[in-house]
This record gives sequence, structure tokens and C-alpha cells, in this order.
Amino acid sequence: QVQLVESGGTLVQPGGSLRLSCAASGFTFNNYVMSWYRQAPGKERELVGNINSFGSKTNYADSVKGRFTISRDNAKSTLYLQMNNLKPEDTAVYYCRRALTRDWGQGTQVTVSS
Repeated sequence: QVQLVESGGTLVQPGGSLRLSCAASGFTFNNYVMSWYRQAPGKERELVGNINSFGSKTNYADSVKGRFTISRDNAKSTLYLQMNNLKPEDTAVYYCRRALTRDWGQGTQVTVSS
């Protein structure tokens, strides 16, 4: 069965950096667009960005553009989210998703606070 397992979330100070990972299994990873989403307390889940199956094209929400970078290693079936210059408003549970499917990870908590 499809499994998506996020990791790397933790408490980080404003201005800091963090890299999240999403280990995928149960499907042919390099055939799919992959996405990162996040959900802050009391807010709806929102799209952070996508990456195409080759890893050659990405797009991002305006709120993270220039600070976050999505990448993938198809040989390892792993998706990444590099987050730089983190702000308190980036505090959320971060999820990976196999795009356009109901396949989601369990999420990893990122808290940005001093």
C-alpha cells in the first residue's frame, strides 16, 4: 500500500532553516508529481508547492516563494522541503501528498518561535 512518511519537523528560531523529508513507498515514485501542504492551527490546509516527476519544475505559494525549495531524489523515493528564513507564521503541520490523489502523509510539526 502507499505510504508517505514525513520527518524533520522541530522547534526552530525565527530566521532559522530546516529540511523536511517525505519517504515514499508502495508506488512508482518517479511517475508522480508530488506536493507539500501545511496546516496552521485554526486554518485550512494550504498548498506550499509542487514538483514535477523529473524534479525539473517547481511552483510555490507566494507566501514561501524565495524562502522554500522543493526537491526530490527519485532513486531514494524521497521528497524534500528546504525551508530558510523561517517566520513564526510558518508554524504548521507539514504534509506531503502524491498529487491529485488521496494519499497523504501523517504530517510533521514545524514550530517557529524564539
